[in-house]
Amino acid sequence: MAVTDHVDLDTFMAGVKKRNPGQTEFIQAVQEVAQDVYGFIDDKEEYHAAQILRRIAEPDRVVSFRVCWEDDNHNIRVQRGWRVQNNNAIGPYKGGIRFHPSVTESVLKFLAFEQTFKNSLTGLPMGGGKGGSNFNPRGKSDSEVMRFCQAFMTELYRHIGPDTDVPAGDIGVGGREIGYMFGQYKRITNRWEGVLTGKAIEFGGSQMRPEATGYGAVYFLQNMLKHKGEDVEGKTAVISGSGNVATHAAEKITQLGGKVLTLSDSGGFIHDPDGITQEKIDWIKHLKTVKRGRISEYCDEFSGASYHEGDRPWGVKCDLALPCATQNELNEDEAKTLVENGVQGVSEGANMPTTLEGVHVFHDAKIMYGPGKAANAGGVAVSGLEMSQNSERISWNQERLGDMLTELMEGIHDKCVEYGDDGTGHVDYVKGANIAGFKKVADAMLAFGVV
Repeated sequence: MAVTDHVDLDTFMAGVKKRNPGQTEFIQAVQEVAQDVYGFIDDKEEYHAAQILRRIAEPDRVVSFRVCWEDDNHNIRVQRGWRVQNNNAIGPYKGGIRFHPSVTESVLKFLAFEQTFKNSLTGLPMGGGKGGSNFNPRGKSDSEVMRFCQAFMTELYRHIGPDTDVPAGDIGVGGREIGYMFGQYKRITNRWEGVLTGKAIEFGGSQMRPEATGYGAVYFLQNMLKHKGEDVEGKTAVISGSGNVATHAAEKITQLGGKVLTLSDSGGFIHDPDGITQEKIDWIKHLKTVKRGRISEYCDEFSGASYHEGDRPWGVKCDLALPCATQNELNEDEAKTLVENGVQGVSEGANMPTTLEGVHVFHDAKIMYGPGKAANAGGVAVSGLEMSQNSERISWNQERLGDMLTELMEGIHDKCVEYGDDGTGHVDYVKGANIAGFKKVADAMLAFGVV
């Protein structure tokens, strides 16, 4: 292959910005990866000549479609849907579907880009993709959600398949929505196949899937602490969010002997200095999944807790922090507050929840910081195992899946250490995750030639 002039990082990013105007989330995600990968590939001509990073930062395809549905008052509603298939060098596209008003093409491109590296880190044969719609399921009846999901799948089904692209759930898409979409896919295609993960146990779902992302984020944190000779036991933790990831992260922290002080939703956060025990976590799960209530109701049920409307929990003094809500929920000033308050470790349960400036604060302070592409990979790892079970027409029990999840998260941690250890005992987990995730995808792409 011909030798090419090496484009420097600033020139590369200028090109990304020019090709993706206004897509701030996607540009942020590419910048965060490129700044580490560029150092790794500096003396590796094969990656430059084949334009590997440039190709990974250009999705294989972005499918956009109209979704028409009828609400309970017989009004015709129109939403926009997308599926971003970023890279399938190491396996079928794999990544969640998100239903939320904040969903844009930029958000989904960033998520699909991140997913490419996250899936690579698991060691399982999965490429990176993401999809969703600006539909908001909040306040909608079950019938309205069903009609929307069916209309969404009527457009999406032609772009997915068990060996092509296997979506899962994400924000706004839980077991109810997955069930409706799977039913419509089955109706249209007349095939029962593992085209979606996150399904109910009754029709091909995997045990441990609900717990996997939250538990995995804590396992990654536990591995970071263990690497430093520390442990979760006896430490305090602040957690954002109160959905599936946050509540299971809180559950695992509690099981390991830590004390969870906060949970949150879009309205604000609750602070319970006595600790959010398993009994309280179970109450929150019921509140959020059955009653679909607000986290502020916690203070009416449990004395001693306070609710902080319109605020985020990062000002609460703690040993450990787990952002488990959404992207860019932890900014530079909040990162500085956490560091000043003595935080020892941060493990991201959400995707890119810390702004780039906040990441730099953690990096400069040399605290243990597990980026989402590594720390929250437990969810997609168990989704990959669900794909395997569907292909083999088998089901593994919870104990076996729990052991596999623990091993997978330990393996991801070790890959990050391999490429992120700076030689002084400090591990740059962002650098380690970016390089380890990139290398596997890049080497597969080199093997395929120019495709």
